[in-house]
Amino acid sequence: MDLSTGISSQRTQYNKPRNPDVVCFSHLRWDFVFQRPQHLMSRFAQTRRVFFIEEPIMADGDAGWSISEPIKNLIRCVPQLPHGTDPDGQVKLIQQLVSELSRDWGIDKCVAWYYTPMMLEWAEGLNSAVVVYDCMDELSKFRFAPTRLFDLERRLFGKADLVFTGGNSLYNAKKKQHRSVHEFPSSIDAAHFRQALFNRDDPADQAAIGRPRIGYAGVIDERIDLELIDGAAAAMLDWNFVMIGPVVKIDPDSLPRRANIHYLGQKPYSELPMYFSGWDVGMMPFALNESTEFISPTKTPEYLAAGLPVVSTAITDVVRPYGERGLVQIVSDAASFVKGVKEVVSDDPVDRIRRVDEFLAGRSWDITHKAMSNLIKKAGERTLAASAGSHYREIPSLLG
Repeated sequence: MDLSTGISSQRTQYNKPRNPDVVCFSHLRWDFVFQRPQHLMSRFAQTRRVFFIEEPIMADGDAGWSISEPIKNLIRCVPQLPHGTDPDGQVKLIQQLVSELSRDWGIDKCVAWYYTPMMLEWAEGLNSAVVVYDCMDELSKFRFAPTRLFDLERRLFGKADLVFTGGNSLYNAKKKQHRSVHEFPSSIDAAHFRQALFNRDDPADQAAIGRPRIGYAGVIDERIDLELIDGAAAAMLDWNFVMIGPVVKIDPDSLPRRANIHYLGQKPYSELPMYFSGWDVGMMPFALNESTEFISPTKTPEYLAAGLPVVSTAITDVVRPYGERGLVQIVSDAASFVKGVKEVVSDDPVDRIRRVDEFLAGRSWDITHKAMSNLIKKAGERTLAASAGSHYREIPSLLG
């Protein structure tokens, strides 16, 4: 069986950089909503190869890889497995695929980066110098979470050199489970979203929607309070509600349907500022349940950087620091949502943007990437020192 399908014919076009590779195991696909994995891995790809390994897809024929390069130096690797392969068989095939990938592409002493413990077993044949667990969500709280997740996360904590968390709530939940846990809340590419302040061209599918508008951009799943949206839309008939993003893990028929609620589907990250520029308020209508207990929404700083007043339910990592600093209006139900919108639209926009700029100045993805890189460098030096004694300084730095 040729487990390197799509590899050998393409690998020669990539020159291996001096900096060690990052092999990222992600449950979120690269072309899904552009968020934390994409922000960080695109920055690592500026100085090294990044192998972005996704969940498998089932296909005809033998096991192999679907390989592509969405951005320079980032090699997207999707396992293709034969139809009918059982879960244990899938793990064994992907283990072989990863070993072949490592051999054929010369991956050695890499940074193994995990977004989910469920992929831990895939990397048995990978020679890693540093293991990172970037815990951006408490996946065990999500609907349909695998029962093995707890055990695999415990094992990942045992292997990891570093644990990063996507917000303060997750940090507090994980800090006693590992010796080196570091908080990295949702960051922002402020310049990208600042474009909303200067854009005057409404996208075609939004142009026909009347003003004023309240908008949401993100995944629409069990974390969204559909009753709140329905109640607010019923009480605010002169406002239009714009919902951008894919519908995932819930029945589309369960979505509230009113004349002033508009579902525009998923949009590219590059186009989000154009949509935001046509909104009057940004909203984060999250339900308060197990799946939202530890989230740190990336949309909070993105809305703010776009110049939008923001209304949100009481998500812990939004209340603190955004609500406490008066940057986001915190609401609890449809009635308080209506009241909150009235309050934020009366705010002084110049003063709000000034305060937002001051707060977001230290929260860029570039700063987060640099801080993570420094921690990886130190962890790598400790690992190499332990394995190579005084000769470890001859090995290239893990910081790029």
